[in-house]
Amino acid sequence: MAHNDEKNAIQPVDTVAGSINNDDADKKPAESHEVFTETTDGVNFRTVSWQRAAVIFVKIQFAMSILSVPGALATLGAVGGCLSLVGWGVLNTYTALLLGEFRSRHPECHTLADMCGFLWGRVGRELVTAQILIAQVLITAAGIVSCSTAFNALSNHGACTVAFSAVSAAIITGFSMVRTFSRVGWLTWFGFGTFFSAVFIFVVAVTQQDRPAAAPPTGDFDLGFVAVAYPGFVAGMTATANLFLYNSGSSMYLPVISEMRRPQDFRKAALVTGAAVIAMYLTFSLVVYAYCGAWLATPAFGSAGPLFKKISYGVALPGLVIGVGIYNHVAAKLVFVRLLRGTKHLQANTAVHWATWLGVNLVLGVLAFIVAEAVPILNYLLGLAGSMCFAPFSLVFPAMLWMYDFKHFNASGASTAQRARYFAHAAIALLGLFMVVAGTYGVALAIQDAYATGMIAKVFNCADNSGSVPS
Repeated sequence: MAHNDEKNAIQPVDTVAGSINNDDADKKPAESHEVFTETTDGVNFRTVSWQRAAVIFVKIQFAMSILSVPGALATLGAVGGCLSLVGWGVLNTYTALLLGEFRSRHPECHTLADMCGFLWGRVGRELVTAQILIAQVLITAAGIVSCSTAFNALSNHGACTVAFSAVSAAIITGFSMVRTFSRVGWLTWFGFGTFFSAVFIFVVAVTQQDRPAAAPPTGDFDLGFVAVAYPGFVAGMTATANLFLYNSGSSMYLPVISEMRRPQDFRKAALVTGAAVIAMYLTFSLVVYAYCGAWLATPAFGSAGPLFKKISYGVALPGLVIGVGIYNHVAAKLVFVRLLRGTKHLQANTAVHWATWLGVNLVLGVLAFIVAEAVPILNYLLGLAGSMCFAPFSLVFPAMLWMYDFKHFNASGASTAQRARYFAHAAIALLGLFMVVAGTYGVALAIQDAYATGMIAKVFNCADNSGSVPS
């Protein structure tokens, strides 16, 4: 009897496997539950190929975190930092597959909040929706800080930083208003190309200078490159949260999957993204740390000196705007679908459709601008987002969703191998909970210390945040 129950319980997984192998008989029922339907009357959202999805995924992951990862390596040391970077990258790629597979079994899910409704009902769904919006606002705020830093660097602090932040928020919000991921995808190619080029220019520049730009201009100095470092708890957790964050955006894949022509092809895009992002972050951040050691400027592009800082920021600016715009777009699409799902306005070019879409983008952009002015330091915004939001999104929730669909692996009659898999996923969830508690505590203390020491002098501060002019 137990054997028959297990066979029946596993049946949904077999069905998904059939759909991945192009079983048309399985595809039709799944299609009927999809959020967006293919249509010629109105907006056809289902136009994204797996290759374009992969580019969007890579741009989601390869973003401004690259400016904070070298500093995290300096805190943890080369060996500790690289092991942490690779370990988090592999684990986050695996949990991305868990999310995609859960969505294949439940194609009516548009976002992680819809998935969590299976775990905790309507209350859980609403709470996770709020958490997703908080995460996206934090990341967008970090992007506004990065863009304002770029404008300051390019202009030698030619205007009040608040003004540059407002301009950055407006440009990012304008980009996020592009309605479909298909059109966003074309711009993402350009954004990824410019941002990758900027990082490459920066990395090459630091290898060609006699000493790091932030080091003493004359005399002997200690580079500060170490294999293993022994940071305090607060510094270590802040660095760990930043390293975890770089590849933890897989929850943002879900709305993109809903707009793929063949959602079952998400695996290809997710695996290509995981391998590419780990390789890029590991190579770039380790080279920067090897040549700059403890003398990493804040922000990181300053480590290449004034000229290459301007060149890097100038080339990177379109990529920063597009990358952050995707985060704001995902948050806006979540609210947009929640408000209009099941109505004719979801895919029709009506006044309600446009007013809802533009209004949601505008509100989220304003909120991100306010947060950026309250905590105007990139590492802290990314650390907060990583520990408070993306640790649950990328570790706790995917593991629990897998345990929900495979609860029979811990039931009477389950094999030893099945129980081992079940408790391995429970361990992933516990690791995520530790990151939530310890990471949030560590980053909160760091922010408190930044206010106490004057690193954050005041909110809505006009001072230069690029290091281009003396403070």
